[in-house]
Amino acid sequence: MQNPNHHDNSSSSRSQSPEDVEPVSDSKWAPRLLRECATAISNKDSTKIHHLLWMLNELASPYGDCNQKLAFYFLQALFCKATDTGLRCYKTLTSAAEKSKSFDSSRKLILKFQEVSPWTTFGHVASNGAILEALDGENKLHIIDISNTFCTQWPTLLEALATRNDETPHLKLTVVVMESTLVKSHVMKEVAQRMEKFARLMGVPFEFNVISGLNHLKELTKESLNIQEEEALAVNCIGALRRVEVDERGAFIRMLQSLNPKVVTIVEHEADFSSTRNDFVKCFEECLRFYTLYFEMLDESFPTTSNERLVIERECSKCIVKVLACDNNEIGDDQGDSERRERGNQWCTRLKECFTPFTLNDDAVDDVKALLKRYKAGWSLVLPQANQESPGIYLTWREEQVVWASSWKPQEKSMEVET
Repeated sequence: MQNPNHHDNSSSSRSQSPEDVEPVSDSKWAPRLLRECATAISNKDSTKIHHLLWMLNELASPYGDCNQKLAFYFLQALFCKATDTGLRCYKTLTSAAEKSKSFDSSRKLILKFQEVSPWTTFGHVASNGAILEALDGENKLHIIDISNTFCTQWPTLLEALATRNDETPHLKLTVVVMESTLVKSHVMKEVAQRMEKFARLMGVPFEFNVISGLNHLKELTKESLNIQEEEALAVNCIGALRRVEVDERGAFIRMLQSLNPKVVTIVEHEADFSSTRNDFVKCFEECLRFYTLYFEMLDESFPTTSNERLVIERECSKCIVKVLACDNNEIGDDQGDSERRERGNQWCTRLKECFTPFTLNDDAVDDVKALLKRYKAGWSLVLPQANQESPGIYLTWREEQVVWASSWKPQEKSMEVET
């Protein structure tokens, strides 16, 4: 079976046979063929697997339309699943990403993505609103930032602190850097210099700290965070919880509770790769649903062959391979954005054991609504309803929920025990 990673888009490299290639005139041909292939793999139907992999390889391209792109990246994962080569492929993709990434290119990519899509800025604005409200009136602020966005969230918060009616507070920002996020020490030095320069410009007393060298978020401890008694603490988790192994998420949330923060902000993708992880076809369906929405969003936001879009899609390929074709016990790491996502209501079940919802005020909600008006049509905000299990707010793309943002405070009983 030929590896589809060795993809050649030239027509001369293909040996299409009219009796083998089925018509693909329907607008959703890629999801249809991919589902058939996933089912064949689950059923161990080797003849059908070979036929569908071959067909997908003939039709897929990383430079085509959404169907061709979906076919290309999911074909890679299906091939790895069928041939039990997921771990090797994942390591190859990770190594290639390490060699091609730089601070400047990554930062420019993040900023460009934020310019054309609210996918990440939605969570930043919602979280900043909750943090500003929870820490209002405090003089010494400490934010623990567990994310991988090179601190692009914080300039707007610094601006807000600089314009407070009362005395400008002192802000300590502690950034938790995972060893696997490819952020080296010189990169964080550059980030620190930029943040310190901007804080001076805003007139905000500022301290920047980095905790690095962690292979797993479970290694993060209260003692390592250097939290002072007089500090009002906020913990900012942007895509952080999904990087914790499924069986260790409860313990990690309890560790956050032990910090006794004023607020914890959580932003996660609205997808469930966790409860379905032992059912390949169901997990495949959810993964395909989520990334179809994501690729369609990228299609609306970037030109088809833009370099930025290609880089983002290649990053997706690592997650797709990891979720569908790797045994996480084999990988044994905590690599970036590739862990198993859960939906907002699933996170709520976990969080409610230690926290109670901290509802965004009207000003914060208005800020999110104003943000979405800056982007193309198709984006909207869904506010929590009284009968909903999830108290957070949702970013929707074409009426499909894609990102969940919420804020939490420790339960009163827990806070009393701590004191």
